[in-house]
Amino acid sequence: MKTIVAGGGIGGLAAALAVAGHGHTVTVLERQGGFAELGAGIQLGPNAFHALDRLGVGDRVRSAAVHINELRFMDGTTGARVTSLPLTGRYRERFGNPYAVVSRGDLYAALLTACRAEPGVELIGSQDVMTYRQTPYGVTAVTWDGERFAGDLLVGADGIRSAVRAKLIGDGEPRVSGHTIYRTIVPMARVPEELRSNAVTLWAGPRWHFVHYPIGSGRFLNLAATRDDGATTAVAGLPVPRSQVLAQFPQPGEVARRLLELGREWRTWVLCDRDPVPDWTDGRVALLGDAAHPMLQYAAQGACMALEDAVVLGEQLAGGDPESVVQRLEKYNAVRRERTARAVLVARALGERLYHPAGAAAVARNALLSGLSVDELQDEVAWLHGTRV
Repeated sequence: MKTIVAGGGIGGLAAALAVAGHGHTVTVLERQGGFAELGAGIQLGPNAFHALDRLGVGDRVRSAAVHINELRFMDGTTGARVTSLPLTGRYRERFGNPYAVVSRGDLYAALLTACRAEPGVELIGSQDVMTYRQTPYGVTAVTWDGERFAGDLLVGADGIRSAVRAKLIGDGEPRVSGHTIYRTIVPMARVPEELRSNAVTLWAGPRWHFVHYPIGSGRFLNLAATRDDGATTAVAGLPVPRSQVLAQFPQPGEVARRLLELGREWRTWVLCDRDPVPDWTDGRVALLGDAAHPMLQYAAQGACMALEDAVVLGEQLAGGDPESVVQRLEKYNAVRRERTARAVLVARALGERLYHPAGAAAVARNALLSGLSVDELQDEVAWLHGTRV
């Protein structure tokens, strides 16, 4: 059975590994000339490592990742610690894997190396899928250059502005969240010792928050600062002056301010997502990852959900033949729809209710979070971190 995958990002490569691992052949079509992943840091919960293990690259990613000891939630204006979730000991025993952070490039390199070593995977660059055509017996991906690639099924893993989704669902442009994020990476050598920690730390302020953690085996500090500024136009990766970034965050406490000031070369994005939809299959075509259920970063689960999708897709296609593709894709959709929809909506709620409240709402949030025990905090994340696909 032959699978065509539109999109050679993290989700697309994971899908290729999963499907080829069950004995099928896969052709991955990537719009860029080469296969590479840009971007800063990414958080991986235990559920992501369960999926990566199923894909055969878990140990490789673990070796490149920083295994985090703690998630910290700080009041961004007072500097007070509100709560923290230890990620060693009982946490790892309960969920069976670490919580880690890694550069997107290191995660991508592990998947790409595995794909290149897999005889059943073919990687083709400079092929931007525009649409698809299908019959009861097969499907053809059509590129903007007019090239055609035929197979038994097509997986749209082509991101939040997926061309495959545009034909399959036709729900227009993504929803602009009104939140602007600024990202940069700082060499750890420039970070004062007292500001270094093996933790993911979140500073929550009125209509803003700021996250930082080490990546690159501890060689760099990843900084990401977000403003709830009502932005209405999508922006992706534009360079922005350091002075402009600092002006957007005039209220941080001393420690958060010192960390922000370490950033030099900043880029900005306006965050987008989509409302969950119940069905993302059309006959022999299915969506995966951001093409199916793009979400805001507040639950740190976007890539994790794509990896889970890939494993479930591979399982549903195991032992299949071309005649059973439609039913198997429908089962994949049914298995994944509820969990991914919940993740999308929880991510939105975290941004609105947890990260950005001001005044009395922030005081109430702090009181609520500080009153939770470690076991209760683990219970809150168990549905995400504890699931094994």
